[in-house]
Amino acid sequence: MSSTTSPPPHSGSRPGGRSARVRAAVHRAVKELLADEANELLTIPVVAARAGVHATTVYRRWGSIGDLLADVATSRFSGDLVVPDTGSLREDLERYASDLAKDLSDPDTLALVRATIGTAGGQGALACSGERGQALEAILERDRARGHQPPTLERTTDAVLAPLYYRAVFAGQPLTREWTHTLVSHLLPD
Repeated sequence: MSSTTSPPPHSGSRPGGRSARVRAAVHRAVKELLADEANELLTIPVVAARAGVHATTVYRRWGSIGDLLADVATSRFSGDLVVPDTGSLREDLERYASDLAKDLSDPDTLALVRATIGTAGGQGALACSGERGQALEAILERDRARGHQPPTLERTTDAVLAPLYYRAVFAGQPLTREWTHTLVSHLLPD
């Protein structure tokens, strides 16, 4: 009597498997294409060729260039900012704003943000700023837990996050540390 064992059930994509390699290659291709001086039109066939995969693979996984850019941005901006915890709301917000300004001043980051917002619209904007808004919310919640009454998330977003993105993405103006500190000063006057 021979006994046979059946293979374990397939549990979806494997970390580090083909799916992960394709995703990494496609993400890398998008970043390289955005950084290229030639500024070739970003299309799925162009991305696929740069990544060394078939265009149908990219279409099947992402569907559109907007969805792909949103995925790249979400991946890029997930966990990239450390939520400061100095014990002071003002210092936490100043550090947060300075760190975000530094990130948005990076030409590769800025190219990704502009392309994602320009191509993926609201979905792209959320991919570029969602996690950053969550970091702001964590700073405000921590201050509330210390027994204070910080400004609302909406007010803080309008005063700190929105001007940073506007100045970087649309106005192309420098994001200096001094300027980011004035944003916090306007939000939290003495």
